[in-house]
Amino acid sequence: MGFFKKAFGLAAGLAMLSIAYAKLDLNSNSTVAVYWGQNSFRGSGDLAQQRLSYYCNDSNIDVLILAFVMRVNGMGGAPEVDFSTASEKCDTFPGTNLKNCPEIGADITTCQQKGKTIILSIGGATYSEGGFQSQSAAEAGADLIWATFGPNTNSSAHRPFGDAAVNGFDFDFEAGVSNMAPFASRLRTLGDAGPNKPFFLTAAPQCPYPDAADKDILNGPVSVDAVWVQFYNNYCGVNAYVAGQQQQNNFNFEQWDNWAKTVSQNKQAKVYLGVAANTGAASTGYLPIAQLDPVIAFSQQFSSFGGVMMWDVTQAYGNSGFLDGLHQALGKTPTQHAQLQQESQQQTNQHQHQQPQDQDQDEDEDEDEQEQPHQHRPLIPSIFDLDDDLDWIGI
Repeated sequence: MGFFKKAFGLAAGLAMLSIAYAKLDLNSNSTVAVYWGQNSFRGSGDLAQQRLSYYCNDSNIDVLILAFVMRVNGMGGAPEVDFSTASEKCDTFPGTNLKNCPEIGADITTCQQKGKTIILSIGGATYSEGGFQSQSAAEAGADLIWATFGPNTNSSAHRPFGDAAVNGFDFDFEAGVSNMAPFASRLRTLGDAGPNKPFFLTAAPQCPYPDAADKDILNGPVSVDAVWVQFYNNYCGVNAYVAGQQQQNNFNFEQWDNWAKTVSQNKQAKVYLGVAANTGAASTGYLPIAQLDPVIAFSQQFSSFGGVMMWDVTQAYGNSGFLDGLHQALGKTPTQHAQLQQESQQQTNQHQHQQPQDQDQDEDEDEDEQEQPHQHRPLIPSIFDLDDDLDWIGI
C-alpha cells in the first residue's frame, strides 16, 4: 500500500505541476475573461469585491486580469499597484508606495492550480506616467516589471506576490503614451525566454480603430496574443449592432478581425468581445444577455473571435444570471442562436399585438377609476462623475 500511496502522490503532484501555469486557450472561441481588482460594482456583503481565489472557483471564468499596475517607476524606484479593497490587506514595502500582498500571491498560485490564467494589467483610467522618455528607459521599465511580477529570479526587486508569478501582462492605456512598443517588446522577449510557459501579452483597446493609446503596440513589431476590445462607451459598441445586417455600419468587430489577420505582428492573434457586465459598468453600451446573444453569434463567424471579456467581475456578480447566460451563449450553435432570436421576436410581436386589446379593456373599465401612472427608471444611474474615482467606469 505504501508504494501505491507514493505513486498516487507523485501522479497528483505531476498533475498539479501540469496545470500550475494554465494556458489561455487561443484555439477556443468560448473563453471568458474578467477584470478583477477595482471593485467597480461597489456592493456590500457577498456583492463586495472578494479575494481573487473566490472567483477562481467559478467554472464560467477562464482568465482573470488583475487591475492595475498604476505606475511602472514609482516612489523608491518600485512599481505601484492598486487593487481597491484587496489592497487593504496589504502592507507597503519601506521607502516605496508598492503594496506587499501575500494573500493575492497565494491566491494567484491557487487559481493557477485550478486551471485559471492570471494576467496583470498595466495602466487603467488613472495611469498618468505617459510612458517612457526613451527606448532604453522603456526596456529598463520592462526589466523592473518582470523582476517584480514575473518568475522569481532572486533579484533585489520587491515582490508583492512573493514567489507567485503571473502568466502574462496586459496593456490598458486610456491616453497617449510614449515608447510603449520597446517596453512591450522587451516583455515579450523576457516572457518567451522565461521558465513559465505559455506566456501571454494582451491589450485592451477601445473599439474605435485604430486605438489612439495602444496603436504603437498593436500596429508595431510586438507580437500580441489577444486583444480585449472595449465594445462599450463608444459609437462602435455592442449596442450599435443591427440585427440582420451582415455589413455593420458602426459595430466594428469585423475591422478588428481584419487587424488580427493583416496588421498584427501575430497573424493568429485573438479578438475578444469586451462588454460591460452590468448597467453601471459603463456610461453606455451595456446589453442584457438576450440582446447580447445575437452580437455574440455575429462575432463568432470571424475566425479571430476568442470569446468575451467583461468589465468587471464584481459587476457580473452583481447582475444575477449574467455570467451563466454569457457562458451559455458562447456554447450555442448558430441554429440555437437563431432559435433564441426567433422566440424573442415572437414574444415581441405578441406583446405588440396585445397592446390594442389592453387599450380596449381599459376603455371598458369604470371611468371613475383613476389609472395609475407607469413608473420609469433610467437604465444608467445618474452618478457618472469624472471628479469621482475613475475606477468604476470601466477599463
